Amino acid sequence: MTLFNRFLIGFLFLSFSCIAQKAPKSAFQVVPLGIKGGIDEKNLSAYLLAPSNTKDFICLDAGTVHAGIEKAVENKVFKISTSEVLRKYIKGYLISHAHLDHVSGLIINSPADSSKTVYATNKCMEMMENHYFNDQTWANFGDTGVGFPLKKYHFQTLTLTEETPITNTTMTVKAFALSHVNPYESTAFLIKNGDNYALYLGDTGPDVVEKSDHLRTLWTAIAPLIQNKQLKGIFIEVSFPNEQPDKFLFGHLTPNYLMKELHALEELTGKDSLKGFKIIVTHLKPPTTNIIKIKAQLKQVNDLGVQLIYPEQGKKFEL
Repeated sequence: MTLFNRFLIGFLFLSFSCIAQKAPKSAFQVVPLGIKGGIDEKNLSAYLLAPSNTKDFICLDAGTVHAGIEKAVENKVFKISTSEVLRKYIKGYLISHAHLDHVSGLIINSPADSSKTVYATNKCMEMMENHYFNDQTWANFGDTGVGFPLKKYHFQTLTLTEETPITNTTMTVKAFALSHVNPYESTAFLIKNGDNYALYLGDTGPDVVEKSDHLRTLWTAIAPLIQNKQLKGIFIEVSFPNEQPDKFLFGHLTPNYLMKELHALEELTGKDSLKGFKIIVTHLKPPTTNIIKIKAQLKQVNDLGVQLIYPEQGKKFEL
């Protein structure tokens, strides 16, 4: 065999190896509009999610909207104005619960927004109708509820575990109950597009502290999607470092409790099934010293080998 032929065979082998090792094609794009819990009103929970190569975004919670879109425009994620992103690209809102740090952006931006659908479970929708969009705290921009409905937003109530199409997108959503200081409820949203899924959890405490089985029920429902590699990532909160006493968790997770819950998930999905799986860590609460501590503790207790992703406001990533 000539030197040239050897070189050619080696080159082809390397080329085929590179193709074989190429990362799988992404299914979703994510643009964080707000990533924190707590006091930073310019950076509170809100995540735009769309199928890859589309502009059909759903907003997962809406604590911060306008300021987050501005950041994304500054970062050249979007090539149109902030107001155009708000009106044209956001097709609707999925609200996990009615605490202000998850809905304030929706409320404040409603006068400038376009007509679209707001999705929430019955209890969450009742709170928004009775306490926010009630013609007293704020004008009623919805099509139901008290006062004079302006009918800009369609308020659509989600039935738990029932698949619902997300208007003006190819996605569907299925809602699951979470416990956020039992008996107060939050919501997890399982988003589907084709054969691909993403899971977003609103605020939640661990089952053992909440005296609930909501997370166990959720893990059981999604286990087959992990086994079939259809679930592309889980958005889940870690609000406090491990030093936070259980009685002061207020329906939130710590690094230790997150890992305990992921171990419960792995029991259902099989050993090493979560290795390299994407966990998007949300709702880290200031001060900065606590956030640094949370990240260090998560790294230390990550014995499952999950891929921990810390989103940054206005910076797009893929799932």
